[in-house]
Amino acid sequence: MRGEPGVAILLAVVASTVVVHAQTATSSPTTAGVNVTMATTSQSTVRSTAGTSQPPSNTGGTGGVKIDFETDYEVEYAGYDGWYNNRAHPEWGIADSPLTRRLPSHYQDGTYEPSGWDRPNPRTLSELTMKGVTGMGSFRNRSALLTFFGQQVVEEVLDAQRPGCPREYFNIQIPKGDPEYDPDSRGGREIPLLRSRYDMRITGFSPNFPRQQLNEITAFLDGGLMYGVTKAWADALRLLSSDRPGRLASCTDQGVPGCVNDMYPAYNTIGLPMANPPPPREHYLKSSRRFFKLGNPRGNENAFLLTFGVFWFRWHNYLADQIAAKNSGWSDERVFNEARKWVIATHQKIVLYDWLPDFLGENRKPADYKGYSSAIHPGVTHVFQSAAMRWGHTIVPPGVYRRSRVKPDGTCDWRNTTYYTSPHTSGQYFHGVRTCNSYWNSVEPHEEGFKAEDVAPFDGMAEFLLGMSSQVTEREDNIITEDLRGRVFGPLEFSRRDLMAINIQRGRDHGLPDYNTARVEYGLPPRKTFYDVNPWLFNGTYVEHGPELLDNITTFATANNWTTDKCDIWVCGLLETTEAGPGELFGAVIKDQFERIRDGDRFWYENDKNGLFTKGEIEQINNITLFDIIKSISNITDADMQSNPFIATDSPCFQPKQLSQFDMEPCTPDTVDKTVDFKRETFDYFTGSEASYILTFMALAVFIIGCVAVLIYMARDRQKKEAVERNKKRKATSKQSKDGATIFLATEYVGKKEGERSVQVKLGTGKEIKVLNDRGKLLRTIDLRNHNQLVLYVEADKHRTLMAIHVPKEYDLILNFDYTEDRDNALMQVEDFLGTVEVGRRRQEMKSSDLMKAIVTKADRQKQLEKFFRIIFAQAGASGFKEQNGDDVHSGFFNKAFKEEKAREDISTYNSKDAKDVLTCELTRAEFAESLSMKPDSLFVEQMFNLVDKDGSGYINFREFLDVIVIFAKGNPDEKAKLMFDMYDVDGDGKLSREEFKTMLKSMMDMVNTEVEQSQLDMLVDSMMEQGGVRDREQMTQQDFINILGEHKQALSNAALNLGANVLTPGEATRHQTVLNRARKTIIRAYQPPEERNGAASNRPSQRVGQGLKVDTLKDKKYTTNPVMKNFNALKRYIQNYRLHIFWLTLYTLVTIGIFAERAYYYSVEREHAGLRRIAGYGVTVTRGAASGMMWAFSIILVTMCRNTITHMRETFLHLYIPFDSAITLHKIIAMTGLFFTVMHCIGHAINFYHISTQTADDLTCLFRDYFHYSNELPKFHYWCFATTTGMTGVLLVLVIAIMYVFATQYARRYVFKAFWLTHNLYPILYILTIVHGSGNLVQEPFFYYFFLGPVILFTLDKLVSISRKKVEIPVVKAEHLPSNVTMLKFKRPTNFDYKSGQWVRIASAALGDNEYHPFTLTSAPHEDTLSLHIRSVGPWTNNLRKVYDPAKIQPDFGYPKVFVDGPYGEGHQDWYKFPVAILIGGGIGVTPFAAILKDIVQKSAQGAKFNCKKVYFLWVTRTQKQFEWLTDIIREVEEKDKNDLVSVHIFITQFYQKFDLRTTMLYICERHFQRISGRSLFTGLNSITHFGRPNFESFFDTLQDEHPEVSTFGVFSCGPPPMTYTADKACGAMNRVDGASFIHHFENF
Repeated sequence: MRGEPGVAILLAVVASTVVVHAQTATSSPTTAGVNVTMATTSQSTVRSTAGTSQPPSNTGGTGGVKIDFETDYEVEYAGYDGWYNNRAHPEWGIADSPLTRRLPSHYQDGTYEPSGWDRPNPRTLSELTMKGVTGMGSFRNRSALLTFFGQQVVEEVLDAQRPGCPREYFNIQIPKGDPEYDPDSRGGREIPLLRSRYDMRITGFSPNFPRQQLNEITAFLDGGLMYGVTKAWADALRLLSSDRPGRLASCTDQGVPGCVNDMYPAYNTIGLPMANPPPPREHYLKSSRRFFKLGNPRGNENAFLLTFGVFWFRWHNYLADQIAAKNSGWSDERVFNEARKWVIATHQKIVLYDWLPDFLGENRKPADYKGYSSAIHPGVTHVFQSAAMRWGHTIVPPGVYRRSRVKPDGTCDWRNTTYYTSPHTSGQYFHGVRTCNSYWNSVEPHEEGFKAEDVAPFDGMAEFLLGMSSQVTEREDNIITEDLRGRVFGPLEFSRRDLMAINIQRGRDHGLPDYNTARVEYGLPPRKTFYDVNPWLFNGTYVEHGPELLDNITTFATANNWTTDKCDIWVCGLLETTEAGPGELFGAVIKDQFERIRDGDRFWYENDKNGLFTKGEIEQINNITLFDIIKSISNITDADMQSNPFIATDSPCFQPKQLSQFDMEPCTPDTVDKTVDFKRETFDYFTGSEASYILTFMALAVFIIGCVAVLIYMARDRQKKEAVERNKKRKATSKQSKDGATIFLATEYVGKKEGERSVQVKLGTGKEIKVLNDRGKLLRTIDLRNHNQLVLYVEADKHRTLMAIHVPKEYDLILNFDYTEDRDNALMQVEDFLGTVEVGRRRQEMKSSDLMKAIVTKADRQKQLEKFFRIIFAQAGASGFKEQNGDDVHSGFFNKAFKEEKAREDISTYNSKDAKDVLTCELTRAEFAESLSMKPDSLFVEQMFNLVDKDGSGYINFREFLDVIVIFAKGNPDEKAKLMFDMYDVDGDGKLSREEFKTMLKSMMDMVNTEVEQSQLDMLVDSMMEQGGVRDREQMTQQDFINILGEHKQALSNAALNLGANVLTPGEATRHQTVLNRARKTIIRAYQPPEERNGAASNRPSQRVGQGLKVDTLKDKKYTTNPVMKNFNALKRYIQNYRLHIFWLTLYTLVTIGIFAERAYYYSVEREHAGLRRIAGYGVTVTRGAASGMMWAFSIILVTMCRNTITHMRETFLHLYIPFDSAITLHKIIAMTGLFFTVMHCIGHAINFYHISTQTADDLTCLFRDYFHYSNELPKFHYWCFATTTGMTGVLLVLVIAIMYVFATQYARRYVFKAFWLTHNLYPILYILTIVHGSGNLVQEPFFYYFFLGPVILFTLDKLVSISRKKVEIPVVKAEHLPSNVTMLKFKRPTNFDYKSGQWVRIASAALGDNEYHPFTLTSAPHEDTLSLHIRSVGPWTNNLRKVYDPAKIQPDFGYPKVFVDGPYGEGHQDWYKFPVAILIGGGIGVTPFAAILKDIVQKSAQGAKFNCKKVYFLWVTRTQKQFEWLTDIIREVEEKDKNDLVSVHIFITQFYQKFDLRTTMLYICERHFQRISGRSLFTGLNSITHFGRPNFESFFDTLQDEHPEVSTFGVFSCGPPPMTYTADKACGAMNRVDGASFIHHFENF
């Protein structure tokens, strides 16, 4: 429904309109069908002339009009939309043109805000001036036919009811306590009303161009009522048949049963957009296919208006048949246009010269026609539309009679309602069809004549015409029937509205001035008082309630300062009504309007200059009356109806009584049995959306969770498959190891948090049980030498797959198996083994729950050991350091540390049980080794354990462990040296042989997995013994050993046992030295020769630089301790180092914010008045801004994927301004931005969709004009989400994005890289869906291409370059398996493959699929003829690659599978040469980029190439030098060829312990001795410096500033595991806090 109840009703009723509500007064029930007085008739279709009207024949009634058609030439027919009716002003009077103003607009702001702000409430005025009882007939006996004919006249010239888009609600406040709308006095209720549509192009922007509402049909009487205002609509009504040319289609043509003789128009089966509000009687939406197809979209509003729609349909076909009969050669089109021309002409004549005089009364006939004038504007005025023509509302009856034709006895049958027309009255039927209940149920009373069962067929149209012609309409006064004033139809949320209040509000909406202003403008004198408005009404002579009405008005006016100058035109204009009809003002307005319509119409039938009709034909038209047409199209004769149907006086069957609201069925929601308080029904539009709304978002959440679950499942499945594969390999071999030990597989339960792990249990050899991981690494050894008996716990219930080996004084070994059979086999093997080694065993079966309570897990044991170590150190601090004085630089430090430790942990803080557990706890050899982070079978561990285990029990108790810790805590260097000496003095004779000394050194090297050649060891021992003065001896005493240590003995003062977190680390001690002014002391300096310590240069520059560099220097920093200044310096240096990154990131952020803000501002401010913003609030602001942010992010991200472009551009001058190396980082930032906006967009739409789903269908159709839905359908949430292009693609986009982002996590890339690769390649689908998503035009025109075109073109071109390379197969010339699971591939270098050291490529293997590419750094140098890669096997693809390129399995005839190469691509490491000093840090497989760089450096240096870099420091961080032996060869080559001492290499072996650890102090001493005598490292054989433990980057960077004071910027390039690069980055950040050089860090992780 549009605007108000119906233009038709409003205006037709205006000319006599709508229908009314009435209270029921039940008449005595009658038989369904005709009244009981009706004579019985035959059930046949054709009956006798007397009695009920019959369906007309094709030729019409016997008194049909016979026209003499004289024009047989081509003429210009009137158009449908009114264009060019006026050739001088072709837009005058056209469809969808602005209403004209005869009165000045009175908008509150002069432009668009409604007038009437100082006038009373419309509902109050309706109650005050228009309320009353119906049932009083017209003074002039005007018929009901005149009233409803007036409605169809209004529908012909005026339709301004459709609300504007965007919607503007101008609701009517309901006064508190309103008897019909607020009976509970709750207050705050409103009658919904939407402002009319207006010309948004040029009006409503300034007082010079105030808002002008639109008339959606033409202002002319040109057949829009019958044919519509477009040619397409008219064609949809036609039969389009050459056999029956020119006709409109009928339901007979459709084959509808019962519809014979073309009685009614065709049904709307094609779905013409007919007006289709919800019928208030049923209060639900029905399909518009139930309606008849008419030219007037609102023609089915009520049964009485529909009668005239059928009337003109029959008249057209009647004329078309006559024209076709006379002109048999004419086409269907010409016959149709001729018939249309005659229908329009007869309609014009009847309206102007027959109906209008009777409607206006008092002989106010229109002036004589003087011909067409192009200067006259035919446009409908606002005052006509919003006030004057609505006068017809006062004469609308509460219902309409239906009657038969006159019977032979002179009587008529008056038809009652039936179940077919009134199914809601519980079997009680009444005279007349009730107006209020026929709204949008108009077809049923007509269909009753040919569809209703148990009812004799009759012509519904004819009976309505007969009934209306015989019925006197309502009196001409101020009273409006309740069918209009309170019971007119409304939307679902407010089913019954007050049309009179709407009339008032509509006038204000259109900016109408007050009543007196209107009178003055029409040349009428103003009225000063309300009595002056109409003395005839108020004096009581003619209208009984007049005086009372005046009193009520006067009282209200006095109380509310209401005067005629503040009276709405509709209110006071209606009060002017007299028995003659409309008052002065309305009469003048209506007469003026119709005269202008006539005189401004070039196609008016009387205009003999348009060539439409001859004078003879014009005369014939003037002689045709409405009654003539009625006789032509029905079986009605002169005896059945008076000649002037507009006046009921002469009707042959005058109405039985004047219908009133009390004589008819009640207006719903009242029923015949019950009267309700609220006279309207409501509706919640969200009804039906609840389940789909909740389930949709739940499904999306579940989908995302499902993606995560799938990811985890795939990762774990992969791990399981790998474990199964390893198990298969192990099971494929013998269950007996090479040494004869039995091995079985199981899963060990570690703890609740720790979970389970796959293990191998090895029984033997010897008296021990070993637990190994699935790769064969030793995890635990259970020494059975100290156990006489073990208890075996066995699960006796549930799965029966669990067993545990209870080990006293240790933690239990809890094993789980896949099957009971496996468990039982393992149990037998354990029992057999224990019997073999003579250890008792006892099997104890128990419930699963009891078993889990009885066991001691590794986690439980670990907690006990933590307490043990904490108390040990607390006691050591209490007992050991109280004896120390302050002379030792360490004493105060350690004393303070231990006191703090004791303050935290003291045995007194534990309860008696825990204290007992700690004191009785004993360490096994394995736990002792684990506390030292060493292998249990290490010789060092064995010697130390035997030394500490004084009682030889095989365990170390609390007292024994405390004693040795006290020695390390308080002992001096001599005491610690003695401890080391005693450890290896096996026979305890106080002497250490040369072989025992070698054993000592070998054990220390062995514990770090380091080997040296025997000759090197002999050389080392000879050198050290020579230094101690015992070279020629075979044995040495303790003093000799101390002398051998010599100058290095002091290093032992720092030595301790590193027990993880339970001992103070050397770093802490060193930092304390700094505080104690022991700055600038370094460990390496302590090992340097005296001449180097004194500053003398060594013979080899590389040694001088390498050894003089204070790798672990700790010195006073040159910066303030003020935290504010420290942070300021850090910020300043950060900005300096990353200024380009900051600039571009800031620019990106600002652009992103700007894009978001532009849309947000547009929809919040510029489109603030738009309906969507009003409905969804600021949710639409957020979603629109987020949508633009998404479009921007997902478009610009393509630029970061243009690897070839980035690689090329970084070689240009642009690299000075753009940080190309941060492309991946920026890619991630942009991706997260896109995700952020996606989440925001989704959350916003979750809110928006809720709001949208609560709105009316018409409002949503206005907001989303490109989306069609049938008028009987309420778009629910699932419609918008799944039945629209935008909604469905939006859902799919969320799913695609969820998949891509979940599988783009680090976890996914690590464990299921292939899934990451596949899902990340969904981006084409993402962009396709995005384009389709926007193409739906749901909210705005698509402009994704604004963001997308540039990046996608660049990306496409870049991709084409990559594709051209990918398809070239490159042969692999060499493959080699290296230690640490590294595979070396060497393949031919493609033609024109130019690259720089440090760059990377993406490769795919023909054997593993040519579409799966993985990135690897080139380890070859640019000058080499081949390309090489070193690939570590860490995932499925790299593991398969290692299998495929196994030299042992390759057949010489076939060679290695070929590879596809995409690249090279640039990254930050290739810029090493741009810095004066470059620091290269490689960890693990992360050394690969530096391998190429080192080779490139040597090559360029040998060629004398010049570059900015003057010094390169390469720091190789590796667990052991054996891990990547291939790099050792490269470093050796670099040392040999580096004649200019450009490269300084430092190797950090992390398997060595901290430098202050007792175990590595001797290794340092050995390393220094060997380097001094040979010039190379004892452990690597290189000239490079070897360090033990992890590098202290901060200390290293600090000394670089002293080494290179002239350098202001150092380039730090690291590649390796995240912890290492993070430490390096943290160190750079710390150095940048210092006033000095800047450290710029580039890093890559693997």
